[in-house]
Amino acid sequence: MSGRPPAGPVMIEAADMAGPERLARVMDTLADVFADLSAGRTTSPPRTVVQHGPRRELLAGTAVWERHGVGSVKITTLTPDNAGRGLPLIHGVVVLTDLETGRITALLDGAELTAVRTGAVAGLATRLCAPADAEDLAVIGAGVQARALVRAVSAVRPIRTVRIYSRTPDRTERFAAWVRDTAGPRVAVTVCDTAKEAVVDAAVICTTTSTAESVPLVEAGWVARGAHVNAIGGTHEDAIEVDPALLASAFVLVEERATAIAEAGEVRAALAAALIGPDDLHELGALVTGASAAGGRTSVFRSVGMAIEDTAAAAALHEAAGAGG
Repeated sequence: MSGRPPAGPVMIEAADMAGPERLARVMDTLADVFADLSAGRTTSPPRTVVQHGPRRELLAGTAVWERHGVGSVKITTLTPDNAGRGLPLIHGVVVLTDLETGRITALLDGAELTAVRTGAVAGLATRLCAPADAEDLAVIGAGVQARALVRAVSAVRPIRTVRIYSRTPDRTERFAAWVRDTAGPRVAVTVCDTAKEAVVDAAVICTTTSTAESVPLVEAGWVARGAHVNAIGGTHEDAIEVDPALLASAFVLVEERATAIAEAGEVRAALAAALIGPDDLHELGALVTGASAAGGRTSVFRSVGMAIEDTAAAAALHEAAGAGG
C-alpha cells in the first residue's frame, strides 16, 4: 500500500455537463434506472419540501442506486421571483457517494444537473413516443429548462422548426437568439404572440414554465393528433400547464405512478374529474423495457422529477468526467 490518501471529490461544474455525448450518456443511464425502478429493483424516496415565503421552496432529495453502487443527496432552492432579480429560478448542489466505501466522489452544480437530467428525461420520453420524423417543436417558456428541452428533443428528433411563446418578451427574444445560435441556419425559429400559435400543428410540444396557476396554458384542442407533449413545469402539485382534458384521450406517460398522483397537477386534476384512472398512467420504465408502448397515439409525458433521476444523472456525468469525457 502506498499510504496515499484517496483523492477528494471531483468538482463537476456546468461546463463539465455540456455537450451531446454527455447528454446521450445521461439519457441512456436514465433509461437504465427507470427500467430498475419499474421492475422494483430500486426506489426513489419522496423529497422533503419546505415552503418559505410566497412560492419559495427549499428541497432535499436523496436516493441510492444499488446496482450501480451510487447514492446522491441534492439540495436545491426554488425562487420563482428570481427572474426579476436577473437570477436563475433554481440554485443547488448534488453530492454523489460511493455506496461501498461511503466516500463522497463528486460535487455537482445542482441547478445545471437539474436542467440536464430534466432535459434528458424529456428527451427519453420523446425518443420513445414522438413520431420518428417529428420536425416541428413548440416551446412554452423561455428559461433554463426550455433550453435543456430544446437540446434534448433536438438530439433525438430531426427538428427543423422551433416556435416559442413566453409571457416575458425580453427573455423570449434572448431565448430565441440562443436557439438560432445553437441550432444554426437549418432550423427556423419563430417567436409567437400566443401559446396557441406556437402549439397548433407542432409534432412535439414542451411546456417549461414556473406557473402556479390551475388554468392551463395549453388547451386540449390545440394539440395535433399524434403529437407528443412534454410537461415539466409548475411550482407545486396542483399547478397546471396542459389541459387535463387532453389526458382523457392521450397515452399518459409518467416517471412513477404513485409520484405522479401525488405531485403532477394535470394528473391530479384528470383523476379528480374521472377523466382517467390510475391504470391509465404508464410508467417510463415500462416503455424502456417494451412492456408498454404509445402506439402512435397522442402522448403526454408529465414529469415531476425524482431523486433517483439525480442519482443516475450524477453517476453518468461522474463517469464521463473519469473517462476524460
